[in-house]
Amino acid sequence: MPIFYFKFFAAHHHFRSSLKAAFPVVCLLLMFLASKTATAQVLNDPVDVSLDFQKAENVYFIGNQVTKFDSNNGAGEILWNRYLRNTTLSFNKIDVGLVPGKSTEFPATEYDENPSLPFSISFVSPRAVRLRFNSRPGEFANAPSLMFADGQPAQNSSWKLAQNDREIIYTSEFGQVRIVKNPWHIEFYDADGKLLTRTQNINDPHTYLTTIPFSFVRRGSDLSRRFAATFELAHDEKIFGCGESFTRLNKRGQKINAWTRDAMGVQNELMYKPVPFFLSSNGYGMFVHTSAPVTFDFGKFYDRHNVIYSADDNLDLFVFFGEPKDVLSEYTALTGRSPVPPLWSFGFWMSRITYKSETEVRDVAAKLRQYKIPTDVIHLDTGWFETDWRSNFQFSTTRFRDPAKMIADLKQQGFHISLWQYPYFTPKNELFKEIVSNGYEVKNEGGAEPFEDAVLDMSNPATVKWYQAKLADLLKMGVGAIKVDFGEGAPINGQYASGKTGLFEHNLYPLRYNKAVADITKQTTGDSIIWARSAWAGSQRYPLHWGGDAENTDSAMAAELRGGLSFGLSGFTYWSHDVGGFVDRAPRDLYRRWMAFGVLTSHTRAHGAPPREPWEYDAALTDDFRRALNLKYSLMPYIYAQAKDSSAKGFPMLRTLFFEFPADETSWMIEDEYMFGANLLVAPLFETGKTTRKVYLPPGAWLDYQTGKLYQGARWYEIAAGEIPIVLLVKDHSVLPHVKPAQSTQEIDWSNIELRVFSSDNAPVSGRFALPDGDLQTLNLTANGSSYTLKNDLSAGKIKWQINRLAAK
Repeated sequence: MPIFYFKFFAAHHHFRSSLKAAFPVVCLLLMFLASKTATAQVLNDPVDVSLDFQKAENVYFIGNQVTKFDSNNGAGEILWNRYLRNTTLSFNKIDVGLVPGKSTEFPATEYDENPSLPFSISFVSPRAVRLRFNSRPGEFANAPSLMFADGQPAQNSSWKLAQNDREIIYTSEFGQVRIVKNPWHIEFYDADGKLLTRTQNINDPHTYLTTIPFSFVRRGSDLSRRFAATFELAHDEKIFGCGESFTRLNKRGQKINAWTRDAMGVQNELMYKPVPFFLSSNGYGMFVHTSAPVTFDFGKFYDRHNVIYSADDNLDLFVFFGEPKDVLSEYTALTGRSPVPPLWSFGFWMSRITYKSETEVRDVAAKLRQYKIPTDVIHLDTGWFETDWRSNFQFSTTRFRDPAKMIADLKQQGFHISLWQYPYFTPKNELFKEIVSNGYEVKNEGGAEPFEDAVLDMSNPATVKWYQAKLADLLKMGVGAIKVDFGEGAPINGQYASGKTGLFEHNLYPLRYNKAVADITKQTTGDSIIWARSAWAGSQRYPLHWGGDAENTDSAMAAELRGGLSFGLSGFTYWSHDVGGFVDRAPRDLYRRWMAFGVLTSHTRAHGAPPREPWEYDAALTDDFRRALNLKYSLMPYIYAQAKDSSAKGFPMLRTLFFEFPADETSWMIEDEYMFGANLLVAPLFETGKTTRKVYLPPGAWLDYQTGKLYQGARWYEIAAGEIPIVLLVKDHSVLPHVKPAQSTQEIDWSNIELRVFSSDNAPVSGRFALPDGDLQTLNLTANGSSYTLKNDLSAGKIKWQINRLAAK
C-alpha cells in the first residue's frame, strides 16, 4: 500500500511537493499496517477477546437499568446504553475514554439506540446461581450442552424471593443475590452478609482511568457481539483455576486466554487444557458456559476489576457460593465428575519416544521384571506404524511379528499396552483420501478440501463412528488404553458438521475428542480410561490427562506441579506428567527427584527422549526407581481409596494446601507443595543436588513418613528428604492402609493389609479403605496402650489386618 501511494504521487505531481503532501497519508498507512502486524495472528494463536474492547470502530453498550422483571420465572430485560470511544488531550498525553453515543444506523426506525435486551436468573442448587444475558432480542437457546453432565443444569426452588422498588433479592441458606434495578448492579453475599463480589458499571469506581464496565460491543468488523462481564475484586482476593495453567498458581494480576493450544512446553502462558472456570479466596467461584474464546483479566489492567471477556454473543454465567471444596463440588455436579479409572492404570507406565518393534517391547518388558521395577503399562508412542508418526491404526508388519500374541503374552505377565495416535491425517497417509471422500474432515473456510492435514470433524457423528471403529479393532486385540494426543489445533476458520465455525468448535474439540475415545474404550473393554493431552470444561468425565511436553529442568518440574494443581482446581480428579521431562535425556539427579514426585501423583509415567529405562543409567538409579515405585505400590490401598472418595466428591487427587486448610492464610500462598489425597503432604525437591528444603506445614501435627519425626504445624521448617528423595508427611491421627509391594497391581495381595498408624498421642485414628471391587469404607482405630485396635472390621474376616504404629520422634 505505501509503495502504491508513492508511485501514484510521483507519476502525477512534481515529486518533491507531492512527497511532502503525501507524507501524512503515508505515515497513517504505515501506522495502520504496523498496528495490523502487531495484532495479526498466525494459525492457532490464542484469541484475546479483550482487544475488541479497545477499538474505536466498535459500538459499546453498557448495562443501565432493569426495565422488566417477571418474578414467576426470573426473566427480565436490561436497558443497555450506547457509548463510543473518544479521545481527550491533557498535559501532553492523549487518553481514550467512553462517552454516550448517538444512533448512526439507517433507517433509524429499525434499530434501537439503547436496546432493552433479555436477561434471566435461575438456580441450580442452594449454592449455585445461573445468570444469562442476551446481546440480541429473542429467547435464550436451551439446546443440550456437551459441557453439562446431564445436558441441562438441574433446577432448584429453595431460593426465596423478595423485591421492592430498588432491589430484587434472592436468598438461600448459603448466600444472597441482590439485583439493583437502577443503576443496574448484581451483588453476591454469603450467609453472614459478607459481600463476595458485585458487577461494575460505568464509573464504578469513579476514577481518572477509563475501565471496562459490564458491557458488550458490536464489532465493526462483522457486527457480532462480545461480552465483558466486570466484577469487583477485594484488595486481598486471590484467584485460582482456569485449567492446566503453568503460570503462578494465584492468577490475581494475570491475563488468561482460555484457548486450547499446543503449549510446546509447560513454562509459558499457553495451555493444552484451558477451562473457563475459576474459584476465589473470597468465597465463590464462576463458570462461563461457552466454548467460544474467553479472556480473563484478573486485575491485571485495573487491580479492582475482574473482567471476563467472552466471544459469545450470549453470556451464560454460573456463580457458586462457598469454600473451595463447596465450589468445586458444585461445579463438578454441573459439568460432571471423573469415574474411577481401572486399578491397573494407577500402576507405573513405562514409555519412551518411541518403542518401534515387538523385539523392543518384549525386551523392555523382560528387563522391567528382571530388575524388579513394578510396572503395569508399556506405552508405544509414534513408532508402532510402518512409518513413524503416520497414524493409520495398523501395527507395522515388518517390525511387529504378531501384535495380538505380543499383547496377550504381556498381559499374562501383568502388562497392559497403551497406543499413541492423533486426529490429523497428512496427504501421505493412506487414510487421507477415505476421510476426504466421505466428508469426515473439517472443511476450510471456503467449504473446500482440508488445510494441510485432514482434521477429523468430531462434531460429525459419521466421522466419530468411522474413527471409533478403527480404535475398536485395537481395543478388541487387547490394547488397554489409547493415547489421545494433540486435539488443540481444530481450525478456528474451519467449517464443521455442527453448523458452527471454529469460533465455537475449536475449544470444544478436545471434549468431543476425549468423549469419542472414552466411549469406545468403555464400550469395548469396560474401563474408563484414556491418556489425553487436551481438555475443555467437561473433559473430566473422561479420565485421564497428562501435562504435556516439559523440558528437562527443575523449572519445568515446578511448572508441572503448578499446572497439575491448577488443573485439579478446575474440576479434574486425575492427572499425570512425563517423569523427568520430555524433550531430552533426563539429567540423572532430576530424573531421580522427579520420579519421587511422580509416584505421589494419581498416575505415573516415564516418557520422553531416550533413554527412559533406569537400567540404561546405572544400578544406583535403578535401585532408586524401584524404591520409589515400591512406595507407590505399597500405598495402593490408600491411593485407590482416595481415588474413589475424590471421584465421588469431584475433588482432585493433588490438592493445594488451602483446599484442605481454607482458614489458614499461609496455605493460600503455597504453590510448590501439595496434599496427595486427604492425609499426605508432599514437598518435592526442585533444586539439583539439594537433599533438604523449606516446607510450610498447615495447622495441626505432622509426622514424617520416612523418619517418624514429629512437627507442629502453622510454621516453616527446613526438612531433610529421606531415602526416597522427597519430603513426605502424614497428617496426625491418620491410618494409611498398605500392601506388600508387587510387580503389578494384578499381583497385589488384598487379603493381607497393613494398617500403618501415624499418631502423636493415643487419640483415635481413622482412614479410608476400599477393595478394588468394593465400596469405600472408613477405618476407625482406638488406642490400646501403645498399640491400636481396629473397631470395625468391615471385611467380615476376609482380610488379615496387621496394625503397626509409627513411633513419633
